[in-house]
Amino acid sequence: MSFKSLGLSEPILKAILEKGYETPSPIQAKAIPPVLEGHDVLASAQTGTGKTAGFTLPMLHYLSENPKDKYRPIRALVLTPTRELAAQVFENVKEYSEYLNIRSAVIFGGVNQKPQVAKIRQGVDILVATPGRLLDLESQGLLSLKRVEMFVLDEADRMLDMGFLRDIERVMKLMPDKRQNLMFSATFSKDIKKLAYSILNNPVQVEATPENTAVEIIEQKVYRVAKGKKTGLIIKLISEGNWQQVLVFTRTKHGANKLTKKMASAGITAAAIHGNKSQGARTKALAGFKSGKIRVLVATDIAARGLDIPLLPHVINFELPNISEDYVHRIGRTGRAGAEGQAISLVSADETTYLKGIEKLIGESIEVEIVEGFEPDPNASTEPIKPGQNRNKGRGGSRSSNSRNSGGNKSSNRNRSRNRSRNRN
Repeated sequence: MSFKSLGLSEPILKAILEKGYETPSPIQAKAIPPVLEGHDVLASAQTGTGKTAGFTLPMLHYLSENPKDKYRPIRALVLTPTRELAAQVFENVKEYSEYLNIRSAVIFGGVNQKPQVAKIRQGVDILVATPGRLLDLESQGLLSLKRVEMFVLDEADRMLDMGFLRDIERVMKLMPDKRQNLMFSATFSKDIKKLAYSILNNPVQVEATPENTAVEIIEQKVYRVAKGKKTGLIIKLISEGNWQQVLVFTRTKHGANKLTKKMASAGITAAAIHGNKSQGARTKALAGFKSGKIRVLVATDIAARGLDIPLLPHVINFELPNISEDYVHRIGRTGRAGAEGQAISLVSADETTYLKGIEKLIGESIEVEIVEGFEPDPNASTEPIKPGQNRNKGRGGSRSSNSRNSGGNKSSNRNRSRNRSRNRN
């Protein structure tokens, strides 16, 4: 199958060819035709499968083939959970619309709103946004969604994880009832399907990979290690392996900062990227990582969402996520575009339950290795760390555990989670 056979216009095909793409990926081949036909679409696609083009290409085709008001009201809205993902989607839109009379803009928090507002006032056809900044500018009367014809909810599963459900519902009320809706998610959980039913009308459901499975090309390995020896082990692996580009995941922002300092002390160039970092710092760290000036990028799950790092060879879970699906998101950063990749997890005794959950989700046992001098503690408890214990140790509570509290605490925690997410975006 070729992109031309999908029915895309010549200017779009020209832009695609110049980017070096000749044939659509599975998710693109499955999603583009029903979008072009005007159907609502619910799509499941893992990171690195080309899902962004799966909605941007047909969106550009529709808007360019059906020109409207010369004053360019916002006709298409792409809602994303993080600044990095918003910036990535916007870059894709710009690249694919190079030969089209289409204007686009991106808005997110953490930066001055004035340049963003100025861009919108000039008229834009496509707006890529994070929820916080979008609702903020709308409440100030600086933008209107009353003319939106296409709505894309990208990374819907992460949206829910970050507490954006209320914000999504608010955005929905600002748009016309008659519009085309596209929803992309890495998983089809019960909560995702419930959200889909509230947004989509008779959607076409497409999947690029089996539900909740890890990318098969990625080599996965677990190192069993004592909790206090993790830092030494990760420095040993990176140094002795002479790894030059490594994405490391920690569970908390404090943990990311601490590990980054330890790396620097060991002579390994590293930078941390998380929600407390300014947008300028995050952009600088990512640029340094991509250029090779920084060998190790230490990130939290939320900050790393949407990072587009081609041919990333190594991903290390310094700490396992307490939500199994997040493991799939993390390791999906490597092994992209058919390239080989390695995903390593440093697992202490208290993460045993998390490891079992991950193996159950991906349907396979992960190879385990023990390095001499970094053996696991035989006396350590295998019980998962509780949120209260995390806080007492200055590490911060886990998102997942907080969300499982009952009664009034559940509502309170959701509000706090949502407010934190709004601040980040």
